[in-house]
Amino acid sequence: MHWSTFAFLIAGVVLRPSEAQDALPVTVLNCCEGDIVIVLDASSSVAAYEFTHMVHFLTDLFRPFMLGKGHVRVGLLQVGTEPQLAFDLDTHTSQGGLSWAIRNTQQLQGDTNTAAALRLAQVMLGVSLGAEQREGPPKVLLWLTDGVETGPIDEPMAELRQAGVAVLAVSTGSGNYQVFRRLVTPPVEEHLHFVDVDDFGIITEDLRNAIIEIIHAERLQVRDVTSRSAVLQWRPVLTAGTGTYELSYAPSVDGLTPGRPTWGPGTGTGTSTSTSWGQYVRQTLPGDYSTVELTSLRPGTNYTVSLKPESNQQLHKTLRVTFNTLPDVPKVLSPTTVSISEVGPDHLRVSWGPQQPSWVRRYQVEYAVLPVGEVQTVTFRGHENSTLLTRLQPNSIYLVTVSALHFTGQERAMSVKACTHEVLPPLEDLHLKPMGRDSAQVEWRSRAEIVQGYWVSWDGARPSPSRSPSSSSSLYLPSDSGSTVLTNLAPYSRVCVSPVYRTARGQGLCCTHTHSETWQ
Repeated sequence: MHWSTFAFLIAGVVLRPSEAQDALPVTVLNCCEGDIVIVLDASSSVAAYEFTHMVHFLTDLFRPFMLGKGHVRVGLLQVGTEPQLAFDLDTHTSQGGLSWAIRNTQQLQGDTNTAAALRLAQVMLGVSLGAEQREGPPKVLLWLTDGVETGPIDEPMAELRQAGVAVLAVSTGSGNYQVFRRLVTPPVEEHLHFVDVDDFGIITEDLRNAIIEIIHAERLQVRDVTSRSAVLQWRPVLTAGTGTYELSYAPSVDGLTPGRPTWGPGTGTGTSTSTSWGQYVRQTLPGDYSTVELTSLRPGTNYTVSLKPESNQQLHKTLRVTFNTLPDVPKVLSPTTVSISEVGPDHLRVSWGPQQPSWVRRYQVEYAVLPVGEVQTVTFRGHENSTLLTRLQPNSIYLVTVSALHFTGQERAMSVKACTHEVLPPLEDLHLKPMGRDSAQVEWRSRAEIVQGYWVSWDGARPSPSRSPSSSSSLYLPSDSGSTVLTNLAPYSRVCVSPVYRTARGQGLCCTHTHSETWQ
């Protein structure tokens, strides 16, 4: 029995924590969702010194935002003789990429054709002539100009406002206040700023807060979900002295929010009541909270959460969200078995188990020839449990490692050794030369350098005291043999020669013995 057909365990279980990610402030993670198009005056009326300060101001202004779909998308248009798109709304999803792109924007020069740039901004924001605001995240147009020769822009600005786009403006020159006041959306004192380029820092925070007020996402977000806990985040709308949050959550029933039960006496800032569908929990949270961890949840359960800001100063809407906890963590994490099958000279199949698609994010199979072969890596989805590795080296020992990355962040790995088969070339040639009525010389040719020997077999021998007419015979010859003489052959005896290799017998050839000729 050859060990190449089996897998041998040589390495145990490896558990490694997933790489930690940089923590971001809650206000960055959970602040806003919206599309912002910057219309930047890059014409010749803007001095190079002013333009440099403008792009640095924009970099600082957008630095705190989380970017990408579902968060904040930023696009940049330059105003010149013809508008130029520096980057579109979907171009940048990281702060590093956005900051680099803004800082490296090259000034166009030319005329101040703001109207053409506003028409292009309408396309970017999905604004149609005479259309009301479409469904989706809030939209903002931020116009940064020196206030010189703005051109005929009343009409495109009006169309933007009519479509629900919030228009904000910053002027670094002495533009007509009444004209600008007419162009921006109210409140004017928050959406219109006149400032010297050396004093951008004075308005950065105020303008950012005005943008946040427009695009802030009034919603609950759920993160770090496990089988028994989850973290809620929301944009703060209260402070410690202006009110509290009423948080309640419970398992959903067929996708419906459970009704409020009759509350018994509670202590502290929270109460809970058992219902037919599970535990209904209500908590009162301080007004300066913006995140809370829900614990003691049931595994594999759909939960409905509501958060109601309570304040005597302002009415706020109740926020709701639903989420599913993960199934309970299995006692044994995959893989616990790795097996090898379907072994050939250039391939073998690797299988692993048990299957845990609810817990495994992905599998990774690494394999290399021992002792110092190049490592090859293949990745599979969590529901897959087998793969055929191909283009392997014949007659080689491989180390195969299967690792599973679990949704919990744990990683488990298991390794085995396996051998590919050697290549077994068939016999290259075979001839029979008759030597009388019942004898023949058998001659063959093969790759003698890797052959261990030969099996010669024949049937239909003539009867003798020790042999029946239907019996067959065989003979083993060493590797340096290339011929042998067989005697006592019956007419039409079938003679076969097979090469023997280190691990198995190769494919042979057969010929039939006749009195006058030999054919294959």
